[in-house]
Amino acid sequence: QCTDGYEWDPVRQRCKDIDECEIVPDACKGGMKCVNHYGGYLCLPRTAQIIVNEREEAAAESTSGRNNVIRRTPADPHRAPPNPTHQIQCAAGYEQSDHNVCQDIDECATGIHNCRADQVCVNLRGSFSCQCPPGYQKRGDQCVDIDECTLPPYCHHRCVNTPGSYYCQCNAGFQLASNNHTCVDINECDANNPCAQQCYNILGSFICQCNPGFELSSDRINCEDTDECRTSSYMCQYQCVNEPGKFSCVCPEGYQVVGGRTCQDINECETTNECREDEICWNYHGGFRCYPRNPCQEPYVLTSENRCVCPVSNAICRELPYSVVYKYMSIRSDRTVPSDIFQIQATTIYPNTINTFRIKSGNENGEFYLRQTSAVSAMLVLVKSLSGPREHIVDLEMLTVNSLNYRTSSVLRLTIIVGPYAF
Repeated sequence: QCTDGYEWDPVRQRCKDIDECEIVPDACKGGMKCVNHYGGYLCLPRTAQIIVNEREEAAAESTSGRNNVIRRTPADPHRAPPNPTHQIQCAAGYEQSDHNVCQDIDECATGIHNCRADQVCVNLRGSFSCQCPPGYQKRGDQCVDIDECTLPPYCHHRCVNTPGSYYCQCNAGFQLASNNHTCVDINECDANNPCAQQCYNILGSFICQCNPGFELSSDRINCEDTDECRTSSYMCQYQCVNEPGKFSCVCPEGYQVVGGRTCQDINECETTNECREDEICWNYHGGFRCYPRNPCQEPYVLTSENRCVCPVSNAICRELPYSVVYKYMSIRSDRTVPSDIFQIQATTIYPNTINTFRIKSGNENGEFYLRQTSAVSAMLVLVKSLSGPREHIVDLEMLTVNSLNYRTSSVLRLTIIVGPYAF
């Protein structure tokens, strides 16, 4: 922005003087002649002579050779010798030098200007100009701040105006580039990695994530252990144990973990047990028991494995069941009811006989019911849920009669072991 009387020269990239004598018609009246001057022009009598020092860039170059403008240099052989006794008349803004020529007065250096304290004095040929410092513009006779933030965008994000200048700011998560105008993303993960475990940079910010088994805390930075055991009661079949970043399942004594969560009975009879030689090992859900290999009690004698017979030759046997068979079975605790649990069936079938089945003992609380399924078989039904660990001994009797009034009976002594758990 050039001051009055100057215009911008795009070639030389600076302000140049406007020749008003060329562009202003009839600039001078009353027979006066127009002489161009820095930042303006002069109206002088036509007989006036103007001497311009060649060492300075002449403002009257365009009028050289007219209006009696004389250009002199120190090396000019036709230059008149100085006559110190002859006083010359200089135009306003010039003064006589020691060489008896007119030279410019630097009003800014001598302090004879009238620029305000908030203005900058710029010396001109024959005059001076009061200009505003960078970042200010002239409004009347005052310099006011230029709000650069209202001009076409200088800043990428935010512009902050200051007296005579401005600076740029970036939004959170960004920083100024080297040009102090553009904002570039800050990779927080590479800078200081604020996350406790995993950090992912995104434009203008970052997000934290946690390893499996952990979850973000309320500050969205730290990770807290996820208590999987509290999130669900079905994580483990028996007991869930929380650990940092994971969990594990444990099973009670007599069981082993299968598939990470399920409890499976350990068959101690196949691995290790404390049964004697005269005992057999019977595995049940959650443990094992030892039973005698010969369970027969007087007057019964062992005829085959688990089968005791009362000899007919013994008079006592006439009032007792002919045979007693010992069986063992295991059921889980709290089994759903009604549930078929054991089938009894005649091993020998005689013609013209009728078989009936009944629970002879061991059902004092009504937990069982015996349903006859055919002429030679019956099904033991659990009708009341049983909780373990406990042992039930139930005698199931089969009565056999024929048309000749023959009557006999046999007993199946069933030992039911109820495990301590429902698995």
